[in-house]
Amino acid sequence: MEPSSAGRGPRVLHLTQPVDGGVARVVTDLVRAQLADGLDVVAACPDSALSGRLRSLGAHVRHWRATRSPGASLAREVRQLARLIDEVRPDLVHAHSAKAGLAGRLAVRGRIPTVFQPHAWSFEAVGGGTAALALRWE
Repeated sequence: MEPSSAGRGPRVLHLTQPVDGGVARVVTDLVRAQLADGLDVVAACPDSALSGRLRSLGAHVRHWRATRSPGASLAREVRQLARLIDEVRPDLVHAHSAKAGLAGRLAVRGRIPTVFQPHAWSFEAVGGGTAALALRWE
């Protein structure tokens, strides 16, 4: 990834709704390594121990009010991410886990290079119509 024209290192925006467990560990490790490599790192996640940990590493952290499961709040969460992406202007979006993958890709709409890292497959954890929808978006 080449440095941006603004004279800073490339800006990576990590999106995550899970703020604990393995997802939080992976995000923390990636942010630490990217900061050490001189990247400009921003993370969007719910307020949590993770957001505090990422700030202490030197990342810029933006509050993303998101629930774990898709539902009635999805449209609001996508709108919030779209505004945040317009403000942050990342060179790359890295969406972690199912919710951030869905909301992030809807907010980006192909405008910015995007990595979706599922960490696990949601369609294996649920059944019925939810599993069928998760299979399509993942």
